[in-house]
Amino acid sequence: MNRGITVVVMLGLATAMFARQQTPATTTPAGGQPGATQAAAAPAQGKQPPQAKTQPEFDAYKAAAANANDPVALEKAADDFASKFPQSELRVLLYRVDMHGYQTANQADKMLEVGHKILAIDADDPEALIGVAEVLTERTRDTDLDKQQRWDEASKDAQRALQTVDTDLPIPAGTPQDKVDAYKGYLRSSAYSILGTIQFNQEKYPDAEAYYQKSIDALPSQPDPIVILRLALSLDKQNRYGDALKQADRAVEMTQDGTTAGQLARRERDRLVQLTGGIPSTPSSTAPASGTPTPNPPKN
Repeated sequence: MNRGITVVVMLGLATAMFARQQTPATTTPAGGQPGATQAAAAPAQGKQPPQAKTQPEFDAYKAAAANANDPVALEKAADDFASKFPQSELRVLLYRVDMHGYQTANQADKMLEVGHKILAIDADDPEALIGVAEVLTERTRDTDLDKQQRWDEASKDAQRALQTVDTDLPIPAGTPQDKVDAYKGYLRSSAYSILGTIQFNQEKYPDAEAYYQKSIDALPSQPDPIVILRLALSLDKQNRYGDALKQADRAVEMTQDGTTAGQLARRERDRLVQLTGGIPSTPSSTAPASGTPTPNPPKN
């Protein structure tokens, strides 16, 4: 989820800010009836954003949320908050921000752990479903004895996220529709990418190709170069070298040489040029080696 980490965190923090700025649901708005403001601010689609039921709950939430820049401290604060308010809707907000914090810190195991905490509260949360599925997919190796179980869980979570992204994603009132659409497109793109990688890892290359294409189509304004490279590899595995070269060229154009993704893209592009006798659209920094094997899919 590296490509969309900015938009993920932005909406996650926007949701958190929504909760910070709201009075508890029991407060009566000036000149109105209890709950009138909440009803008017409810989004047209999706789940009602979480709210505090009492002032002490809201105050405790704000104190916990003050640790947002430190995922370790935030996790402890969220655990303490969940213990004190076991029925609070705001538990998910704290854990969701914490999950993204661990993601930013590249601590996949902790991201997975916190993602499971969210799903224990709300099994349909699309962000947590995708976060858990991504870690399971990217961190499972072919030598793992439980690899099929992990792939099955990841596939189930990604498929579920595709179903719940329109119904269970809390959207703060007043969020511009273009940002909502972009974020939902990002989540769908991520889910399809996960499903494609699971199929690729099981050597089901036509299925992987279809999912990677769906991933690109879900967010065409912001294509992920890693997904494009993986699409090229899926086509390569089917001996469709000309089609694969077109995608490899795209991946090269979107990555920088010296990065892991950039080096893999250029290696794959050079290999395909050699196989097809084609001409790369961008210059190569290294000469292609004879008999170069197909590189493995890059990790996010």
